[in-house]
Amino acid sequence: MVLIDQVWQDFLKIIKEEVGTRVVETWIKAVSLSRYDAQEQKVYLSAPNLFVKNWVEAHYKKLFQSHLKRLLGVDSVTIIFCIGACTTEPEIMQGASTKIVPAVSAQKKNKQDQSGKKLPGIYTGSASKLNPLYTFDMFVVGDNNSFAYASARAVVQKLGRLYNPLLLYGGSGLGKTHLLHAIGNEIMQKYSDARVLYQTTDRFVTEFIHAIRFDHIAKFQAKYKKIDVLLLDDIQFMVNKEQTQEAFFHIFNALYDANKQIILSSDTLPRNLGGLVDRLKSRLEWGLVADVQVPMLETKIAILKRKAEMQREILSDEVAIFIAKQSVSSVRELEGSLIRVLAYASLTNQSVTIELVKKVLGHVVKQEVVTKIVDFPTIVSKVRQTYSYGIDDLRSKDRSKGVSHARQVAMYLMKKYTGKSLREIGEYLDRKDHTTITHAIQRIKMLFAQDEQFALQLKEIEQTLQ
Repeated sequence: MVLIDQVWQDFLKIIKEEVGTRVVETWIKAVSLSRYDAQEQKVYLSAPNLFVKNWVEAHYKKLFQSHLKRLLGVDSVTIIFCIGACTTEPEIMQGASTKIVPAVSAQKKNKQDQSGKKLPGIYTGSASKLNPLYTFDMFVVGDNNSFAYASARAVVQKLGRLYNPLLLYGGSGLGKTHLLHAIGNEIMQKYSDARVLYQTTDRFVTEFIHAIRFDHIAKFQAKYKKIDVLLLDDIQFMVNKEQTQEAFFHIFNALYDANKQIILSSDTLPRNLGGLVDRLKSRLEWGLVADVQVPMLETKIAILKRKAEMQREILSDEVAIFIAKQSVSSVRELEGSLIRVLAYASLTNQSVTIELVKKVLGHVVKQEVVTKIVDFPTIVSKVRQTYSYGIDDLRSKDRSKGVSHARQVAMYLMKKYTGKSLREIGEYLDRKDHTTITHAIQRIKMLFAQDEQFALQLKEIEQTLQ
């Protein structure tokens, strides 16, 4: 005999794999399984307020129906949403005792809000959230980033009047976040009373969702509209989040009209971000757009020497050149290699030599086969090396054979190596229907088993990821 609470726990496990942890924690767990009417085949779900009820019902009702039907072992099931506790007495399913998870009423939440306790996700302080170590003085300028650097410096001189908004775009780990913090720190020094806020888009989205759930939209909007300088990192994570885009659109307009400075970063041009509404794309490129590219060898050497000096270590030209020539695609990876070398030298009381670098980095490479974290941009880069199609092609509507195949390979690798949900992969590649990713994974598995040449090609890609 199956208990209601066991069915619900099984459902949560399944749905987390499909839509991701964030959706489950924010929306799915906001409702609770109140009761199941076995005779009528009806599942009653309790929501804390009208907004949550309407949102979950509109966006996830089909998922509830398909999975609960299977878990309950019935041909069909009707999902009924209630606000607060469902009025009818809970019933026993298949003769088993039940344990009902109580719903949190809207009245109780309002009481908690009025108690004065700070609500989760609502920023109310005056802190800028800036990293004081990220300054213009510590930023190494090269041909790959000189335009972005000059643009960032110019913005500080004429806040809200020159290059508004300023958008910095480029791959992960190339210094965009450093420049955003450097702008903020410089402004705080130049204008001590300026209200400056650095925020990641991921955090912005989470904060907006919390504001909705706890009925604090007005407070959320007021917070951002009173800011003098908004530094918003990784705007690409707003893709396919229509309500968040709408909220940011109005915040953007309010800041822009008041001559407040807006600085943004993205991994690609806004016009190439599928899932971003056109009017927001247009505004993001109203001002100045500056790219940050992969550094050349000379810039890598300069970065290594500067970072070593910060650790009170003098790096010889020979060692700096050797480390810089290693296969790294970002400044972040380059700095990570240096940190490992300097740490090992310090702990073992040895000088930093070529032999020591080979020993340390060689050992790390072997270990990274197991521990390396692979992200979406890394996989896209590997797919592009093999099939010559980049992120814009993979996100496009092009269904030609070559692009479709490369896209399916990317989807397969993303699911296998990142641990992300089907929905997160779909959002990144601008595919709203997660069944597309499921189909792609199945097709790649089939090709791997049937096509020996493709199997070898896929293994080569996977070896580079490891």
